[in-house]
Amino acid sequence: MTPPATAAAASVAVAEELLALRDFQPFEAYGTRFLYMVPSAGIFRMDEVGCAVLDALADGPRRADELLAALGARFGTERVSETIEELTEIRAVGGPDAPKDEAPNDLPPADFPLNTLVVNVTNKCNLACTYCYEYGEDKIVDTQYGKQPKFMSEETAEESIDFLLAQSGSQPSAHCTFFGGETLLNFPLLQKTVAYARRRAAEEGKRITFSLTTNATLLKPEIIRWLADNDIGVTVSIDGPKPVQDGLRVFHNGRGTYDVVLPKIRELIETHRSRPIGARVTLTQKHLNVLEIYRHLTEEIGFFEVGLAPVTTQDHRDYAITPESKDSMLEQFEVLAREWLDHALRDEHHGFTNVTDTIEEIHKGVSKAYGCGAGLGLLGVATDGEVALCHRFAGSEEHTIGSVSGGIDREKQEKFLVDHHIAEKTDCHRCWARPICSGGCYHEAHVQYGDSSHANLHYCTWVRSWTHTCLEIYGALAEKNPKFLERFDA
Repeated sequence: MTPPATAAAASVAVAEELLALRDFQPFEAYGTRFLYMVPSAGIFRMDEVGCAVLDALADGPRRADELLAALGARFGTERVSETIEELTEIRAVGGPDAPKDEAPNDLPPADFPLNTLVVNVTNKCNLACTYCYEYGEDKIVDTQYGKQPKFMSEETAEESIDFLLAQSGSQPSAHCTFFGGETLLNFPLLQKTVAYARRRAAEEGKRITFSLTTNATLLKPEIIRWLADNDIGVTVSIDGPKPVQDGLRVFHNGRGTYDVVLPKIRELIETHRSRPIGARVTLTQKHLNVLEIYRHLTEEIGFFEVGLAPVTTQDHRDYAITPESKDSMLEQFEVLAREWLDHALRDEHHGFTNVTDTIEEIHKGVSKAYGCGAGLGLLGVATDGEVALCHRFAGSEEHTIGSVSGGIDREKQEKFLVDHHIAEKTDCHRCWARPICSGGCYHEAHVQYGDSSHANLHYCTWVRSWTHTCLEIYGALAEKNPKFLERFDA
């Protein structure tokens, strides 16, 4: 037990301690105030006393005894003292000279399991989308005259599956995503690979799941039936109504694709009932009517969910989204976000996955050291079997870290993980949204800045605004329908 004199001295020291606000983002929902803590990503609901303490510190540091004197008559000194201790414990307040909380500079273990392998079964495509990161003006891999074969071989596909199962470690399941080019150009390989993967997974006592992305132009009844029978998740790349779709997503002769894909997509949605069918939209300067695009894809065509992403390109391209247009895009995103909330409050589904994905990360307390799982839990395989950081880098020698036949080059992987860690992105260290963003997409950074480790500074304001909107939505659900959030626990 502390001697009385010492205890008294300690009490005086605490009382005289100077306190200041630390690193958090406040937000509010239905009159309740919350704190989003950085970098821990914890969320705390504030009571009246906690709010009063934070408000008292808003104008600058104050001593603990001053706070007790100012607030004690209103709330009671004991309660105020306990609240200050609690706020100190969660690091919402602390000494003004205390070092800023940073994400731990720890690298993942060398045996970190692979969760998802994106297998590029072909680098050919039957479309000529102007903005395509793989075939457009900003491509980083020569898919026309490069060394990679146009189509992946059966041997390489089987090696890819063996690689996935081996690198998944002790996990009971793994996921394989087929990609391209246009994936269905190599449909016979998909059939053989899925059968092989199921057999090999059973031998290993594991489960393997599948998905693919397609532009839908090559869908046929027999392909659709195979996708349904084999429980293959399908994402369709489509940009919106006919004028939007035909503006940039065209065949090599310039002909639009909308009239070709529409009946095929409707048959896919009608037939493939085992998995919800989603759409992936690329937004460009030429087509930014987000609300029209979303409503057409969900209400008129029938997609279960839709994700929208700004085009990856350099600023001088005519389809690059201007700063002013980014503001308009965000406003429309927020309209859909509020719709999403209205549905969630009624326990109803809303297909805007941009909200769903962010809410899930907030709920799980995700605090990222990396922008995504690329190079770690997710890898991409080029048609020749070379393993890259992700599918967008497949075929790029600069971003290759091994092969499906030879395994992962751990030295190259470790260098990537060191160089791309949030600790190395000094531009991000003062941003409250870094637990969710962590600098953003590596491929986007490479296209924009020529360096995959660079933070995507051109989207900082956008990301912070969007994350704050999603925090408010999360707070609203926590107050009015917390049970809805349980679906994100799995």
